[in-house]
Formats: sequence, C-alpha cells, structure tokens
Amino acid sequence: MTVVFRATDLTASDFEESLLAPPMATPLSGEIVVRGHSFLDDDARGIYSGSWESEPGTSRWEFTERGEIIVVISGRMTVEEDGKPAVTLEPGDTAYFPLGWKGVWTVHERLRKVYVVYTAKGN
Repeated sequence: MTVVFRATDLTASDFEESLLAPPMATPLSGEIVVRGHSFLDDDARGIYSGSWESEPGTSRWEFTERGEIIVVISGRMTVEEDGKPAVTLEPGDTAYFPLGWKGVWTVHERLRKVYVVYTAKGN
C-alpha cells in the first residue's frame, strides 16, 4: 500500500482540533491548542502517520511507549532532551525521538509537522 499526501495542501478544515494533554504530552505553559490529521493508523503494526499543528507553548514529552520521527513543514520549536543541549527545529528539519526520549518542546510560532509514530508493537 502506498499512502501519498501533501501536508502543505491541508487547510484548517482538514484538521481535528483539541487541547494538548496526557498521555500525548503535559502542557507546562497553560492550555495549548493542537490540530491533527491522520493518514495512516496501522494498529496491527503499531505505526501511525499524519500531519500535526501546535500553537505556541511549552510542554513535556516522554516517549516511553512510542517513538516519533518528524519533518517540520512550518513554524519553529526548540526541543531539549533531559540533560542535553537544546536544539531548534525549523522548516525542512527532520528529528527523531526514540523510545525512551524525555524532555521539553517549546513551540515559538505555530508549528506544522509531518509525523511517523511507532510503538513497541513494531519491534
């Protein structure tokens, strides 16, 4: 199966809006509005993909049961793994958050990313 999508072509009506909350992540700077659009949900293999947006804010992420690979489409954020230097991600950057990654994400301006999430099922 081939899944093709253009994250840059998505409009506001394509996304489902919610507030960032556990178990995804814990907001540290008050309520953070996020939006998602899923393209692939393969529970049998433990792999999921789509596009995601976040309004500015700071949140704590702990990838204890899943890992994630992202490509930043627009916006800017800083990620700081516990005990490591902060890294700023901008459009075109790809980042890998392996199982066990724990740290803080600070979204500085509305961020849109493409993500691939995998769970321990995929091992």
